[in-house]
Amino acid sequence: MFKLAIVGRPNVGKSTLFNRLVGKRLALVDDQPGVTRDLREAEARLGDLQFMVIDTAGLEEADAESLPGRMRALTERAVDMADASLFLVDARAGLLPQDATFAEILRRKGARVLLGVNKAEGRQGADAALEGWSLGFGQPIPLSAEHGEGMGDLYTALQEAMQEVEAQRAAGAVDLEIDEDGAFDEDDEAIEPGAPEKPIQIAVVGRPNAGKSTLINKILGEDRLLTGPEAGITRDAISVEIDWAGSRMRIFDTAGMRKKARVQEKLEKLSVSDGLRAVKFAEVVVVLVDADKPFETQDLRIADLAEREGRAVVIGVNKWDLVEDRQGALKLLTDEFQRLMPQLSGTPVVPVSALSGEGLERLRAAILKARSRWEMRISTAKLNQWLGEMTSSHPPPAPGGRRIKLRYMTQAKTRPPTFIAFCSRPEVLPDSYKRFLVNGLRRDFGMQGTPIRLAWRKGENPYEGKRKKR
Repeated sequence: MFKLAIVGRPNVGKSTLFNRLVGKRLALVDDQPGVTRDLREAEARLGDLQFMVIDTAGLEEADAESLPGRMRALTERAVDMADASLFLVDARAGLLPQDATFAEILRRKGARVLLGVNKAEGRQGADAALEGWSLGFGQPIPLSAEHGEGMGDLYTALQEAMQEVEAQRAAGAVDLEIDEDGAFDEDDEAIEPGAPEKPIQIAVVGRPNAGKSTLINKILGEDRLLTGPEAGITRDAISVEIDWAGSRMRIFDTAGMRKKARVQEKLEKLSVSDGLRAVKFAEVVVVLVDADKPFETQDLRIADLAEREGRAVVIGVNKWDLVEDRQGALKLLTDEFQRLMPQLSGTPVVPVSALSGEGLERLRAAILKARSRWEMRISTAKLNQWLGEMTSSHPPPAPGGRRIKLRYMTQAKTRPPTFIAFCSRPEVLPDSYKRFLVNGLRRDFGMQGTPIRLAWRKGENPYEGKRKKR
């Protein structure tokens, strides 16, 4: 699919245009410059054109080792990934020296460039559009990403670029079909692929500086996400899709989540809410903790949030390469998490090193197993046989001397496993006995680490409403 990278200085409206093309608010938008730091990719539509669009960090002149310098390197990488780049300038500010500098960078890369003059509402963009000719990218396109103006002209320019790329690809495909002797090889017919498997949705969450972006880069095998020693680099919940050893996965990198009292700035609140949304859409949540300071209060709150949202949970313990007594430390961590979070009893605790890549295969296996448990369905016959055995060996209490009868159980749905149990007096059944049954389900059916929902209903009484015979 055709890829378009939106590039330009900070605060020229790249993320606003990205959201408009995608058709929903995926990228964070704020008045202050430099909100976007990572690359965000999504499917976009303009009229009948369908393509992938990449939102990028603002281009800034900075030292390569600095945070702005690393952001710029990611943006330049997006240009290399894309079939074309939409270079945005600000109509209100006019052309600045940085625009000319970055135009030269794009020319050196040999990129196919469309020039967009954003914030050109009404007639105020006319001067900036004329000035844009000096950058040497052909006819400037006046736009208003906020108000949707100029989308027709952008459509025309995009359509032409897509036709050029398609023609080049077709020419390349013909070259591949010709043998050395110049003959077409009919034995090399393309095989129609089957329907693609839907990727597993994974959110990687944790406190700031836990190593989330570094871990995902190691899984990808490339520096796709911005990393560094500074805490709180990631702001958006960025998703990347990967075939991880034969398993298609979409992994969301999220902003570090601090204690609510410490989250004061508007932008950080937006970043955290973006991360919370990623948790809600995930199937498996990997809570990444620091081996040096594991299971602080905020780590437990994040794990509890994932459980309340009904997501499968895996605990990743990062910086394991710095731990000395590994076997003893892992047992302590596993026991500690089970004690602190009994509602997630049996959750896999996987030691990893985001820097060296140690433990990645174990992490992948834990994710696949967690998702399998999350989707588990148990037959009604097995459930009721199990319920009978449980109530025989451990009968429910008898409040006021009246025995509670547990009559029937069935599974209502999966993702997470949700059960309905019918009994004579659910309103007086103690919570401790309900927890006993949930823990039994988790233990006996192998659903460790998966949230389990168990609802109670009053069973039908065949004698209810009838008068006693005298």
